[in-house]
Amino acid sequence: MAAFKSIPGTFDILPDGYTSGGDYVAPVHVWRRLEEVVRDVMSQYGAAEIRTPILEPTELIARGVGASSDIVTKEMFAFERGSTNYVMRPEVTAPVMRSYLQHSLAQKGGTQRLYYIGPCFRAERPQKGRYRQFHQFGLEVIGAADARADAETIVSLRDILERLGIKQYSLRLNSLGDAESRPAFRQALVDYFTPLEAELTEVSRNRLRTNPLRILDTKVEKERALLENAPRLTEFLNEESKAHHELVKEYLDSAGISWIDDPFLVRGLDYYSRTTYEFESPLLGAQSSIAGGGRYDLLSKEVGSKEAIPAVGFAAGMERIIMAMMAEEISEGEQDRPDVFLVALGDAAIAWTFSAATRLRQKGLKVTYDLRGRSMKAQMREANRQNARFVAIAGDDELVSGQVQLKDMAEGVQEALSLDEIAPRVASSPS
Repeated sequence: MAAFKSIPGTFDILPDGYTSGGDYVAPVHVWRRLEEVVRDVMSQYGAAEIRTPILEPTELIARGVGASSDIVTKEMFAFERGSTNYVMRPEVTAPVMRSYLQHSLAQKGGTQRLYYIGPCFRAERPQKGRYRQFHQFGLEVIGAADARADAETIVSLRDILERLGIKQYSLRLNSLGDAESRPAFRQALVDYFTPLEAELTEVSRNRLRTNPLRILDTKVEKERALLENAPRLTEFLNEESKAHHELVKEYLDSAGISWIDDPFLVRGLDYYSRTTYEFESPLLGAQSSIAGGGRYDLLSKEVGSKEAIPAVGFAAGMERIIMAMMAEEISEGEQDRPDVFLVALGDAAIAWTFSAATRLRQKGLKVTYDLRGRSMKAQMREANRQNARFVAIAGDDELVSGQVQLKDMAEGVQEALSLDEIAPRVASSPS
């Protein structure tokens, strides 16, 4: 029987980095570092972590993301069990809003800053940087219409990128207007493109009927040329939306963030209104996006709220972020390593390693040892492979004397110490 392999579009994250299907998969300590930076920065911004289920009602995603969106029409892993329709979450904003409403988080008072880290799933064709199971972190600021909330999500995302060492990025910014200004713009797009329908791709012709704003997101050169004379959303913004957009830009200027006004930036989900933005890396080629977000005041009523709840947030693809880190040749750093590797010579010492390791771990040390009864030479090779800071060597003589030979692997210095003296010695040595 052939050995099982991971499903195309998914991958294992291992202790060491490796290449799979031409894509580099970073080692687990890189992912952990990214997660730690996210948590540290989110803590600075007063955000609390939220964890929603992988499975959500299909209707929640369909109503939240938009029935005509590519996610709903092409990319959902959806199934039926009994009389219930489920979906493996393709994004997390609608689930977070569902949770906010379900648990009446508004009753806590003030604005809720909620961040998440976790996997999402989309049934799209696997390609470089795009997977069927992928990972996102994001921030949702719910309950604030203030332009400072929009700017704050952008600045927090900037802080994460720079804490990771990512320096080469750009920020595109736009306003989609509100529920009052978008219908007029939508109709203007339909009026403009309908006589040109024969020149559009099949995808854009479908979007013309279902979601005309998505045509602005086309990457087809011929259609990009047609956009040059298309109506601009900025021409249809009401005064309130214009003022909001200008305030966001002023706050970004004060935070030292450069931005590019892009009237064609619409993003792919129906729930956005007013602010929309995207961070890109110039090192990732045509698929340059690494994170993005915006305001979604329209979402709450779509998923069951009786009144509109202002909200803004972002989502960042962790695979894309790590690709940007690799493109900038940011060091992966070192994976965790043992403080002490126990080397046992003889049967009595092999038995001793279990209790010795337990005692040292109780003192807060990271301790490991060989489980295969190999030679001293093989055990030392293993200690080197694991990059252990110290090696404690014990044989019959050491067990009798009550002292082991502790070797500092960096300095090459070896000394006889009792088991109780090892922890202070390791603590006094530079890590």
